[in-house]
Amino acid sequence: MSKKNKSDKKASKVSKALSVKNEVQYIKSSDPAVINLLGGLQSSSGYVVTDDSAMRVSAVAACINLIGGSIASLPLAFYRRTDSGREKVALPISYLFNERPCGAWTAATMKEWWVRCNALRGDSFSRIERDRLGDVVRIVPLHPDRVTPLPDGEGELLYRYQPKNGAARVYQDNEILHIPGFGYDGETGRSLTVIQHAAFQSIGIALAADEFSGRFLKNGATPKHLITSPGKMGQEQIDELKDQYVQKYAGPENAGKPLVLTQGLEIKELSMSSVDAELLESRKYQVIDIARAFGVPPFMIGAQETATSWGTGIEQMTLGFVKFTLQTYLNRIEQETNSKIFPKHDYFVEFNLDGLLRGDSKSEGEYMRQAMGGSMGPGWMTLNEIRRIKNLPPVDDKEGGNSFYEPKGNSNAQADTAIITR
Repeated sequence: MSKKNKSDKKASKVSKALSVKNEVQYIKSSDPAVINLLGGLQSSSGYVVTDDSAMRVSAVAACINLIGGSIASLPLAFYRRTDSGREKVALPISYLFNERPCGAWTAATMKEWWVRCNALRGDSFSRIERDRLGDVVRIVPLHPDRVTPLPDGEGELLYRYQPKNGAARVYQDNEILHIPGFGYDGETGRSLTVIQHAAFQSIGIALAADEFSGRFLKNGATPKHLITSPGKMGQEQIDELKDQYVQKYAGPENAGKPLVLTQGLEIKELSMSSVDAELLESRKYQVIDIARAFGVPPFMIGAQETATSWGTGIEQMTLGFVKFTLQTYLNRIEQETNSKIFPKHDYFVEFNLDGLLRGDSKSEGEYMRQAMGGSMGPGWMTLNEIRRIKNLPPVDDKEGGNSFYEPKGNSNAQADTAIITR
């Protein structure tokens, strides 16, 4: 195909993409049917679950903040492949991913935005801006509601972006950093969302339980009462008595006030029904169920479990969270960044997990002692590599800073304590 034909074909795709309207319509309505059409789901509790209502559930907000905050705290390291493995390099683009990708965003807020979009919208999108030489100069996060992925029929995607003001624009695949969520569909270019396909029932029940608890507290968090009269009362008297009781004794501000009854009236306290008690207890379960949907150990968002499959200690549970939850997010970010920023290149990026995987001081000290070598066997890390992890300055090579140590008695050692210099 000639260069002109390729250009004409590309222009045709862009023109077709510009004629497609964005899938998301900005309609405000309290009608559940309308909300369902716009991406909401009606749970069995009767509550319509949308991203906005889901974020009002503390467990959902805590899970998203935990995952987003954890990823935002991780530095993204840049490496170059070498014959012996890889070496860490300092590239200008590192500033965009670790400090400030563009004027309105810091690197931390951008990474948190990616996680929030993945959880609530399924996908996150950022525009890659390059200079005339092709070097990346800015990474601009985009609102996912304003981006429509459009398959081009040849295995790649175009992205139609509708800004708040101005005309729509179509971007090529290599101009958009598209980080998908779970259940990504390559034919549509869209992913599933956690809140609408894994946790919407639990979120709906949690919303109902929150409203019930609020009403319970509004009434002073006291059991229901039954007022009886020795004589017959007219409807007007009954209504007046109820109004006076609610006005004087209902609500938290009236809690503890003495109850005064006249004319032979008696009051009986009704115990909380089993349904009320079960609904309050269900709040604990919903927190655990929501944490399960997000892959978060419940203790990390303030919930307690009688039994857990995350491990037997805080350190093991934290390690499980890093390996089985965060690593999935990190792999998606790394692979998308490598394919769009460094296509078919010797450079690549990788998150540094040392800070999250680091244990307590005693365990860390024992690990580093073994890494340097000693009575347990030969070492696999140099002194300077360990000092770099601890953010300490390197020592001179004459002091063994870049050397491996082998223990006494090693068959490969040429001396009692051989020093093998790199």
